[in-house]
Amino acid sequence: MDEQALRAMVREAVARQVQGAQAAAPAERPVTFAAHVSHIRYALPKSDGPCLIEPAVQCNHCGYCESHGH
Repeated sequence: MDEQALRAMVREAVARQVQGAQAAAPAERPVTFAAHVSHIRYALPKSDGPCLIEPAVQCNHCGYCESHGH
């Protein structure tokens, strides 16, 4: 199987999934998103020193210590 055939198969599969999702979703019900508790971040002061999680490395402000790691 060459790359063009693989791409065609992927496009067809994606098109089938999109069509199925559009047909299954009721048009009269709006989509709403609610925040999940795992997305809440704590208000910790920014550190220019060592990382709170891994003190052997410098803090790079990744936000891992401000959340539950999700």
